[in-house]
Amino acid sequence: MKPLRIVFMGSPDFAVPSLEKLHNSNHEIVSVISGEDKRRRRRGSPEPTPVKKCAQELGLTTFDAEDMKDAELKDYLGGLKADLFVVVAFKILPPSLLEIPNLGSVNLHASLLPKYRGAAPIHWAIIKGETETGCTVFFLEKKVDTGKIIRQKSTPIGPDETTGELYERLKHLGSDLIVESLDSIAEASYTVTPQDNDQSTSAPKLFKENTEIDFKQPAQDVHNFVRGLNPFPLAWCTYDGERMNLYKTAVGPQMDLRPGELQADERGVFAGTGDGTIQLLELQLPGRKRMSGREFANGFDLSKDLK
Repeated sequence: MKPLRIVFMGSPDFAVPSLEKLHNSNHEIVSVISGEDKRRRRRGSPEPTPVKKCAQELGLTTFDAEDMKDAELKDYLGGLKADLFVVVAFKILPPSLLEIPNLGSVNLHASLLPKYRGAAPIHWAIIKGETETGCTVFFLEKKVDTGKIIRQKSTPIGPDETTGELYERLKHLGSDLIVESLDSIAEASYTVTPQDNDQSTSAPKLFKENTEIDFKQPAQDVHNFVRGLNPFPLAWCTYDGERMNLYKTAVGPQMDLRPGELQADERGVFAGTGDGTIQLLELQLPGRKRMSGREFANGFDLSKDLK
C-alpha cells in the first residue's frame, strides 16, 4: 500500500481522534486546516481549536481558515500536492477546493447516510427515537452530504443515552472508520455506493426556536427530545414565567395529568404530556444551580404548570 498524502480539515474535539489515528497510520498528513484562534471563555486570550491544538502537539503544520473561498487558502492547498482531503466536522468546501486533490475529498459524517444529512445528526437521531445510528465516510460532492458512500459502521443507541454520551462514542467509532476507508482507497480495494435520496432525512441546526418542549407530545417523544438536546443546546420550557432547562428525564407512569401539569409523590416529580407522563430528574432555573426533581418539588410551587 502506497501511503496517501493527506490534508486534514477539522475544528472541534469530535475530529481529534480521527486526526490522532491518521497521524499514527501509514499515511502522511501534510497539513492541518482548522478555524482561527478565538476567545473560548469570557475572559482570556484567544485559544486554538481542539484540532489545531492537537496538530501542534503532534508537530504537524497548521493553517487557519475562516473563509473557504479565500484565494490564499486555495493557493496554499494547491501547493501541497495532496492525494486526498479528509474533512471531519468542518466547513463546507467550495467546488474550487474539491477539485484540488487528485483522489478527491472524503468526509466523516455522524449518521448512517442518507439519514440525518445536516449539521446536527447525533441530536436528531436521538430526538427522533432512533435505536441505531453510526458513521459514514463518503466522497464530497457539491451538494452537502450527498456523495457516494465508501464505508459505514453502525452502533445501537441506548434508550436513555444522551447526545453527549453518543457523541463520545461516535467520534472514536468514526476515527477507526476513517483509517479503514483511507487504507482501502490507498489499496484501490474500495467500492462506492450512491445514496438513495428518497430515503434522506434532514438534521438542521438547533436554536432556541426549535428546542422548546411541547408537552402535548407523547411522553416518549418528550423524553427523546430532552436527551437528544443534552448537553447542548438543552431542551427548555417555561415555569412561572421563567425559562427552565431540562437536563434529564425518564418516561413516567400513567397519571391523570394534563400536558405540563405537575405532581409529586413518593416516586418523584412528574409532568403530564399528550400521552403519559415524564419524570423530572434534573433541571435548572435562571440564576440557580442545577437541581434534582425532588429539590425542585421541595422548593417550588407545583400548582403552576410547565408550558
